[in-house]
Amino acid sequence: MSNFLNKLSLIFQDKILRKRIFFTLSALIVFRALAAIPIPGIDHTKLASFFSGNEFFGLLNVFSGGGLSQFSIIMLGVAPYITGSIIMQLLTIMSPKLKAMYQEEGEAGRRKFAQWGRLLTVPLALIQGFSFIKILQSQGALLPLSTSALISDLLIITAGSVLLMWIGELISEYGIGNGVSLIIFAGIVSRIPTSVGQLLYTFDPAQIPFYLALLVVGAIVIIGVVIITEAERPIPVTYARQVRGNKVYGGTSTYLPLRINQAGVIPIIFASSILLFPQMIVRFLQNSSHAIIQSISKVVLAVLANTWFYGIAYFLLVFVFTYFYTAVTFDPDQISTNLQKNGAFIPGVRPGKSTSEHIATILTRLTLVGALFLGVIAVFPIVVKNITGITAISVGGTALLIVVSVVIDLIKKIDAQVSIREY
Repeated sequence: MSNFLNKLSLIFQDKILRKRIFFTLSALIVFRALAAIPIPGIDHTKLASFFSGNEFFGLLNVFSGGGLSQFSIIMLGVAPYITGSIIMQLLTIMSPKLKAMYQEEGEAGRRKFAQWGRLLTVPLALIQGFSFIKILQSQGALLPLSTSALISDLLIITAGSVLLMWIGELISEYGIGNGVSLIIFAGIVSRIPTSVGQLLYTFDPAQIPFYLALLVVGAIVIIGVVIITEAERPIPVTYARQVRGNKVYGGTSTYLPLRINQAGVIPIIFASSILLFPQMIVRFLQNSSHAIIQSISKVVLAVLANTWFYGIAYFLLVFVFTYFYTAVTFDPDQISTNLQKNGAFIPGVRPGKSTSEHIATILTRLTLVGALFLGVIAVFPIVVKNITGITAISVGGTALLIVVSVVIDLIKKIDAQVSIREY
């Protein structure tokens, strides 16, 4: 406790760290203020009933921080930016030039790669915004719009999404933590007071065992996320001795830490975006005047609306994206090359290709555990809902996983900043 209070005092005593924290809080306050500014022409009663009876849009509304249910100027949240990032990451598999830019060209290459992702955000925001407007109009939640009003709303929605993307990047640069993750975190947390209020309003003493069970499950999930996030497999590394003049360098032993969940919470966000985007397009095409397109859309929507199909697809996407993101961000060949350049080696393993294969084998096994854990946590609320019929925790697992992971990452970054100031 004394150590915690000491670090807390260091945080507020350090001028630079204090500015970073206040900047982050100020940016999140701006985000919440923007989420409360609605676009005119909305029937809020029909809009509320639409979201209360739609699990798909309910989940999307959670990630937008309630902006979608208010039809605010930032109703899309950071979804277009995340979708653009996913597309750019997928293109690295098909394009060696993009992969080299992301992994080998250093900071300048990654900056250019990120810029292309930002440019891709604009057309994606236009497509998603147009789809949402047409879907809400078909449900009677949005009044009919003239062409000029439609264009105006689309420009406002797109500008809001780009503004939110910019705020997220400002947080990453001038604040603490990953800006996009913190915006999603703030959106999820902002729904807690409303959920608690609804729970108290509908409180039933007969449901006390259920509430206790929810608390136990939540505690188990939190403990599991912390354990998996913090767990790592140390690979011993030895530096060869080098004689320079009359001095001997190297000869020390250390280790290379490989985390079980190397990808963090990114696979969950990627999988959610991949599942949400096609459903949104299909719902828009469902209202097409063309009979064939309309019938195909209804069939596809019926398949996607099947809870078991959705759960299996969600699990597989989380599993695949865990391996994919780990492969993109952690290159065993590059690690092997860096070890060899610095005169380091893994005891019992030949330098070069053998070292790379050794690291890749261990990483594959570790990622299997992390991918299975993330997949199970993601689909667990869906399984519980199908077995018990209770809808109260339909998005609980994903939201809780994101919140806990972001909090752990934020604490680590604050702790790292404090350690730098101490030294």
